[in-house]
Amino acid sequence: MAHRPLAIITCAPTGAIHTPSMSPHLPVTADEIARASIEAAEAGAAIVHLHARDPRDGRPSQDPALFRPFLAQIRGATDAIINITTGGSPHMSVQERLQPVAVFQPELASLNMGSMNFGLFPMLERFRQFAHGWEREHLENSRNLVFKNTYADIESILRQGQAQGTRFEFECYDIGHLYNLAHFVDRGLVQGTVFVQSVFGILGGIGAHPEDLMHMKRTADRLLGSHYQWSILGAGRHQMALATMGAAMGAHVRVGLEDSLWIGPGQLAASSAEQVRRIRAVLDALNIGVATPEQARQMLGLKGAAAVAF
Repeated sequence: MAHRPLAIITCAPTGAIHTPSMSPHLPVTADEIARASIEAAEAGAAIVHLHARDPRDGRPSQDPALFRPFLAQIRGATDAIINITTGGSPHMSVQERLQPVAVFQPELASLNMGSMNFGLFPMLERFRQFAHGWEREHLENSRNLVFKNTYADIESILRQGQAQGTRFEFECYDIGHLYNLAHFVDRGLVQGTVFVQSVFGILGGIGAHPEDLMHMKRTADRLLGSHYQWSILGAGRHQMALATMGAAMGAHVRVGLEDSLWIGPGQLAASSAEQVRRIRAVLDALNIGVATPEQARQMLGLKGAAAVAF
């Protein structure tokens, strides 16, 4: 009997896009982030992608001291692969965004593959009441915001990862980002299996139409051949539909409240674990197995949890 194909589920339980006033279920404190991550791992996520927030007002932060408490809790309770952001917030410098990865030397870290407009301001049409002053400012300022990741920035982050054995989830928000990634592969700065996270539906990047997904896949195949693992991230209401489409084509999937606050039309997800369970049911219906953390480590060529610095 043939073995079922395996899909890696990544879960991102918090992040820098949404603000605490948008959902009462968005984790903010270290204990909340740890609990959300552990629940997601128990539901089937092999990877948890992590940001930190200032517990006083939920503002995104790359202060390693805010990461340390939930990293310890998650590692103590699960075998999940911990993936630390180098994206942080578009309002941060590259040096600030890289701090927690440099300190904790995780198995995996995210890396945005280019500079881009990052338009969050359309969310002001849906969300009008905010508990903290920074929240409205955070969204409004994105009208004039460029997320900066130049070739020099990317090379610096890649070299930091090489020095400590950290591999990357390459977040590609547009077609040009795939070409940037292929450039670094051709130069030898990215070696081994390449983990491509295709991101759809952020204003400033590629859209969320099924044709956009197909275009990304065709381009990745042409540029990277068979040397990559492909994953799908659909923002907002597109999360489940695009993940399902990608999974049917052999992709891995990413869910979590960082990317979408919803579980259905007009219905807030109670947790990231709820989204993991939903996409896991989809995978099961497609006769696709869910990769364990150890299987995901082998598929992505990671150094293992024993080699991190936390």
